[in-house]
Amino acid sequence: MSEDNGKKWYVVRAVSGQENKIKAYIETEIARLGYEDFVEQVLVPTEKVVQIRNGKKTNKEKVYFPGYIMIKANLTGEIPHIIKSVTNVIGFLGETKGGDPVPLRQSEVNRMLGKVDELSIHADTNVAIPYTVGETVKVIDGPFNGFDGTIEKINEEKRKLEVMVKIFGRKTPLELSYMQVEKV
Repeated sequence: MSEDNGKKWYVVRAVSGQENKIKAYIETEIARLGYEDFVEQVLVPTEKVVQIRNGKKTNKEKVYFPGYIMIKANLTGEIPHIIKSVTNVIGFLGETKGGDPVPLRQSEVNRMLGKVDELSIHADTNVAIPYTVGETVKVIDGPFNGFDGTIEKINEEKRKLEVMVKIFGRKTPLELSYMQVEKV
């Protein structure tokens, strides 16, 4: 057993716009059934956004990945079933029909939680910048795996690219490391 008692991060797919309600439901349900030892954390990744409404600045938490809730748990026995039976939960990300939910890799967890993967930064510090602004790249890692995008900016210091990706017909800027894209 690892030090976290077999707990891993999973992503629960949920009805978009209901993430915080669903998080509360999952927590209540787990507590009610006495499974707190198995579920360590339920998390809705959010970012703080400043909005100006009627000339007033308001801080709003914006859900970072609409429709996704992160959960750190040991999914044994009834746990996956309990979570899936919560209202507005669609299921686990990456599970196969009748198979087990697939845990996130640590690098994905770090990224979703806003931590940078230290290792990949040190591993590729001596690499020349292989990309140019305006170049088309394919995202090969993370939630937008498989999408094509255009490089808008290159941040050599942080070894990151700002890639404009078309998601659901809208252009969305993503910040990705060199390791998360490949030339098309």
